[in-house]
Amino acid sequence: MNESTGVNEGTGHGDIRVVIADDERLVRMGLRAVIDAEPDLTVVGEASDGAEVIPLVRELRPDVVLMDVRMPGINGIRATEQLVGGMAEPPRILVVTTFEHDDHVYDALRAGAAGFLLKRARAEEMVQAVRLVARGDSLLFPAAVRRLALRHGADDRRETPADQGPIGRLTEREGQVLRLMATGLNNGEIARQLVVSQETVKTHVGSVLAKLGARDRTQAVIAAYESGFVLPG
Repeated sequence: MNESTGVNEGTGHGDIRVVIADDERLVRMGLRAVIDAEPDLTVVGEASDGAEVIPLVRELRPDVVLMDVRMPGINGIRATEQLVGGMAEPPRILVVTTFEHDDHVYDALRAGAAGFLLKRARAEEMVQAVRLVARGDSLLFPAAVRRLALRHGADDRRETPADQGPIGRLTEREGQVLRLMATGLNNGEIARQLVVSQETVKTHVGSVLAKLGARDRTQAVIAAYESGFVLPG
């Protein structure tokens, strides 16, 4: 790796390309060791703060960014906003944090992160999380997201009633699907709950995202909490 740029100059053969952004070198080293140990994952670059990660991502076009939420200069929230809002095809961003109750995590999810991962997570949990978000899924911890939404409470709750905003355009079935998404169920689990096919659930999820203007399931769930359609607790 070129130490000055954080770019991996090797010829990694992993199918999923990863960039790591964390201001602690030892943390970056640990994450790299875990990711590069997997045959389908390759770390293609590292950044020590948000200002570095933005041009690095635009240059390398990784599939997933492991983004520390607290960094000097431009933090992980602002970096996430700039990448999601400034790229036609932004990478999937997985926020890496020490504390799951950190308000910065909620802000990062609102900014467009696909989910969050605790730094103390086991190696197998980390690689599974990277694979999950790389294929377009969201990594939600329903209980933690509910607690964060409850802590934000009325300050983040939109003034427009849920039935008068975008959520008001959902069909009854789409509303059921959104509520089940908020509990952390995947498409297969939702299909079994509603006794329908996974393909039907996939269609409903796509419709929910389109009507809410949500990039992914995480954004849809955040919208559901903030509108009052789903109540935390």
